[in-house]
Amino acid sequence: MNIELFESESRGSADYGWLKTKYSFSFADYYDPERMGFGKLRVLNDDVIAGGSGFPSHPHKDMEIVTIVTQGALAHKDNSGGSGVIKPGEVQAMSAGSGIIHSEFNASKTEEAKLFQLWIETKQKGIKPQYNQAAYELKENDFTVIAGFSEGLKINQDAKVCLGKFNKQTTTTLSLKEGEGVFVFVIEGEAVVEGKTLNKRDAVGVSQTSKVSFSASNAFVLAVIVPL
Repeated sequence: MNIELFESESRGSADYGWLKTKYSFSFADYYDPERMGFGKLRVLNDDVIAGGSGFPSHPHKDMEIVTIVTQGALAHKDNSGGSGVIKPGEVQAMSAGSGIIHSEFNASKTEEAKLFQLWIETKQKGIKPQYNQAAYELKENDFTVIAGFSEGLKINQDAKVCLGKFNKQTTTTLSLKEGEGVFVFVIEGEAVVEGKTLNKRDAVGVSQTSKVSFSASNAFVLAVIVPL
């Protein structure tokens, strides 16, 4: 078993005024050759966008982009005809495929929007771009797949993006296939993964095993299972 700890304070960061962000992996002006991703998970950004601000139109290609809003609302528009506003309890998935141009703006002029954005390397390059969003309902004290190749909102990779909200002491196991790893990121609260205690915004990457032990009693947790 291989275990790598990613402490919250070790993340990269940037403050552009309208955007305050933390980078789990190398991104934009933050570069760490030891933090280039976890398997096919290339980006995990923890963003706070000021009211009335956002990302103007910009291109993407051959990347699966999953966005989870935890506060406020985010408005999306792209050149394939996709558009929508996502709020807490909803997930957005965009397959950039052969190329897509999109914008993302805080849907409020005054309130902050808080979100996590994941970029996962695609399984097949050059596919037709697509955009989808959907509401999700989390299981009680367990993980729920909100986006994946065969479960949740469809993405073009053999991956599973899972959320879990734990309100009582829970012990469970995350199952991995050969060649997979799991990146566990604590959004709120505290969790224990393979004996490693994770506090708010801490993470751990686990691979080279088929079973990963997990426990929590009061936590909101993101778990991303990806090919390595």
